[in-house]
Amino acid sequence: MKALIPIVTTTSLLVMAACASVEAPTPEPYAPPESPAPTPIAGYDWHFNSHPDGVSLAYGVAESDDVRLSLHCETGTPGLMLYKDVEPGAEPVIHLESGGETERFPAESQPSMLSDGVILSATADPSHPVFQRFRRVGWIASWVGDRREAYAAHAGSEAAVESFFSACG
Repeated sequence: MKALIPIVTTTSLLVMAACASVEAPTPEPYAPPESPAPTPIAGYDWHFNSHPDGVSLAYGVAESDDVRLSLHCETGTPGLMLYKDVEPGAEPVIHLESGGETERFPAESQPSMLSDGVILSATADPSHPVFQRFRRVGWIASWVGDRREAYAAHAGSEAAVESFFSACG
């Protein structure tokens, strides 16, 4: 029995030493969960346009004034401009969400020539996480009050989103 004591003691010390040398796992940094991709809306899609002064990306009906959200970059100007047509009295903010990222961009308001509402305009940095997520997942949503409008690219039109961000930064 006395012969077992050194063996048990040595084994116990080895097990404790092995446990002490194991490092605790480093926790992963928090990443917001990706929201499920919304379904594209029939007749609406992302449309890319290049012109001498810059580029634009608009979600709406092709060749019409029915535009839900538009983004513009002017050549030689940092950042991008956001435009959103809303009801009169809406908070002067363009609130965007894409794949778990969200941001509220303070906006200026002016009467709309296309509707009875107002046009909100805001500036933003194209490298902001909400735009980088949009670039990756192909959809973005706009919140007006508690109403969410999702703007998803149809299959094949994701290239319009990539062309915009490639040109815009």
